[in-house]
Amino acid sequence: MEILFYRYGSICEPDVIDCFRKMGLQVVEEQTQISKKGTTPEETVDAVSALLDAHRFLFVFSINFFPAVSETCRIYRTPYVCWTVDVPVMELFSPALSNECNLVFLFDRSQYEYFRPRNPGRIFHLPLATNTERWDSVIRGASAAERKRFSADVSFIGSLYSEKNPYPKIGKLDEFTRGYLEGIMEAQTKLWGVNFLEQMLSGDVIEALKPSVPDLNVGFCKDDPAAQRYLIAHEFLGSQLAETERKRYLGLLSEHFDLELYTLSDPSPLPNAHVHPEGAATLTEMPLVFHESRININITMRPIASGLSLRLFDVCGCGGFLLTNVQPELCELYEPGTEVETYSSAEEMLDKAAWYLEHEEERAAIARAAYERTKAEHTYEKRVSEMIRIINSTI
Repeated sequence: MEILFYRYGSICEPDVIDCFRKMGLQVVEEQTQISKKGTTPEETVDAVSALLDAHRFLFVFSINFFPAVSETCRIYRTPYVCWTVDVPVMELFSPALSNECNLVFLFDRSQYEYFRPRNPGRIFHLPLATNTERWDSVIRGASAAERKRFSADVSFIGSLYSEKNPYPKIGKLDEFTRGYLEGIMEAQTKLWGVNFLEQMLSGDVIEALKPSVPDLNVGFCKDDPAAQRYLIAHEFLGSQLAETERKRYLGLLSEHFDLELYTLSDPSPLPNAHVHPEGAATLTEMPLVFHESRININITMRPIASGLSLRLFDVCGCGGFLLTNVQPELCELYEPGTEVETYSSAEEMLDKAAWYLEHEEERAAIARAAYERTKAEHTYEKRVSEMIRIINSTI
């Protein structure tokens, strides 16, 4: 049986492809998005249509949702399966989300609850995963010099969001609206585990933003105030908070500890960090950073309102010690204090980082427990098997 994998270059794609093949599925890859960045929807339709004409696929699959792929599958009466790894995914606001051919898997339960009514019975919740076998191979093959090169007391790999944040691009706002948005964002920084930004966006605030945010008039956002609130809270305010909180938390860490920062973002706001401006190569260097760092910091961006980011599973799957913010779904997948450690404020983050740097045995035990839990329950094989079970019971 053949499936078509529509690729765009996500780091998850090789692992998911391997899983499909291990399950006996033949995978045909469509890679136009990889070879030609900026592929238009029309080009996507042409590429996918040509393959659907030439093959009889069990289903078409992609990481994240592509409306043009969904529309093509609708015409060809072929199931379209996708699995989101990001929040927000703006393409989910497309009317194509409601196509009957779709089977959409969303990793964040909050995201799932929001979009589920758009296509009842065809949108599902499925957490993310990692590939412990891949990471084991990299770590086992590393030399002593490579391990030493990536050793650290505290490390962070990721964007500071300064280059990804659309909030500063919002045009001129009246003084009240700008002040109100900044006030609710600052209030949100005081609380992890509960996101209230959507609830704080009144109709008057949305109306004030419409002239400066064209996306509020796109897709089903145009006539849906709830969708407009979601978009503003997640795409704009959430991105601004990601930049604010990462700079604030990492700045505090760098003032108290030796912080190794692997980022392609502008690091100038963090002069005390030991910056690696080339970042860390995902497949060869990232697992060594996670494994050799005594503490790996995770700061979940606010649009991921309840779920766990890919970074969290990767740290644990590499046998690293993870110190992460509180998230509603965390306790369903890991045991805080035994398999991961959590913080709910900047002060608690600093206190726990200091404590675990002084208690090596406890730190190492938590890292080992996280690895064992991840290897047993949170691999791509487990998740893709669950996905296939749902697909078989639905199509």
